[in-house]
Amino acid sequence: MHKNILNLVETARCAVHARRLSKMRMAQRAVATITLFAIFASIPASFGDPLSPAEVKSLLARIREKRAAEPQVEADFHEEKIIRLMNKPIVSSGKVSFQAPNKFRREAKGNSPSVTVSDGQQLWIYYPNFKSAERYSLGKRSPLDSVIAAINTALNLENVETTFHITGVKIDPPQAGWELELTPRSPSMKRMFERLHLRINDNLLVEHTEMFQPNGDRIVTNYSKQTRMLIPASTFEFVPPPGTDVTTPLGK
Repeated sequence: MHKNILNLVETARCAVHARRLSKMRMAQRAVATITLFAIFASIPASFGDPLSPAEVKSLLARIREKRAAEPQVEADFHEEKIIRLMNKPIVSSGKVSFQAPNKFRREAKGNSPSVTVSDGQQLWIYYPNFKSAERYSLGKRSPLDSVIAAINTALNLENVETTFHITGVKIDPPQAGWELELTPRSPSMKRMFERLHLRINDNLLVEHTEMFQPNGDRIVTNYSKQTRMLIPASTFEFVPPPGTDVTTPLGK
């Protein structure tokens, strides 16, 4: 679930910069931004009965228990952002790493690569092609704080029921697992996305997400090669390479 958060950060970032960036620069960065969604698996899932509220609560408790025992996760991702005004989706792939409760790193490859890193106190977005980086301080009542707070809630599933309405169904074999739908409760979150679909496998790992945005766009992401191996602490640290143009769009 943590993998869905990065797109919310980018949504907030783009809102702040919309008037500052040219259309060309926005188009270039759109490919490299933190988005989350790719194509549904080619084999359709077979759904069983809807989960009762008690069953949803039990599933969330199991996921939280698993996360507490193994707080680190890494995975490859492949995603597509479907934009209403574009004939073709924006496609990207790369690697994402997460450590509970609030550290993450996302590296997008391709023609417009980017690196997004958060150590829980600062958020960096680095664009190698432009030799530029943006730094955001967290926990200082910035516009990103509410987004990060919602992200961390979803990442760790702590009190997630207070932030989202949650429904779900059990996926029948051979694709055993669960499909959950989260809809935000707060007006601020509703402005960023309408609802979020998650597919969780029987190992309690999110393997597919689909986010629906208010403007009709949607992002789909598939995750593969997921592991819970120990991740070096340096993964969640970022030092701009020499010659990087560093900006702080929201102030220090």
